[in-house]
Amino acid sequence: MIVLGLTGSIGMGKSTVAAMFADHGVPVNDADAIVHTLYQGTAAALIEAHFPGSTANGVVDRKALSKTLAEHPSAFKILEGIVHPLVREAEQRFLADHRALNTPLVLLDIPLLFEAGGADRVDAVVVVTCDEAIQKERVLKRPGMTEEKLALILSRQMPDADKRAKADYIIDTSGDLDSSRRQVADVIRQVASQKGS
Repeated sequence: MIVLGLTGSIGMGKSTVAAMFADHGVPVNDADAIVHTLYQGTAAALIEAHFPGSTANGVVDRKALSKTLAEHPSAFKILEGIVHPLVREAEQRFLADHRALNTPLVLLDIPLLFEAGGADRVDAVVVVTCDEAIQKERVLKRPGMTEEKLALILSRQMPDADKRAKADYIIDTSGDLDSSRRQVADVIRQVASQKGS
């Protein structure tokens, strides 16, 4: 089984590209979706214990947690210490299930793949990128997003140029969706041909 890691900075189109891989029948393990589920269950009590007032009715209040993290950036490490091991457990279950099914190719969608040392857990890395002006335009359209919030997020992410330098494959989403789809299909073809060789 080949394990591809998918990553890219905020606003690059990573979720859209992950959906395109899924359209080709590639099973996708979405780290953000796992975190969303954990915030509604397993992780909520642990997060509340370290960040009092960050949950409501047993569910993490993302706004309250974001406010705390903005005020205390060093607390990111504490949060990551709670969440990352739980995400890894879910990822391991996903991989074990697909190995048992003899799935030829799976995709791990990991936003901070390089930053969290995830490159050693995959066979190849796909980096999603786009023009910086397009990235900024996309992100600032999100509800509640500000230039300050974007700057904070980007300060925690490896620069796009560094990610591209470390990538095995690059998908540029600056163009239209059809262009992105063609690039996804090309990556799948290349991975399949390398496996066959």
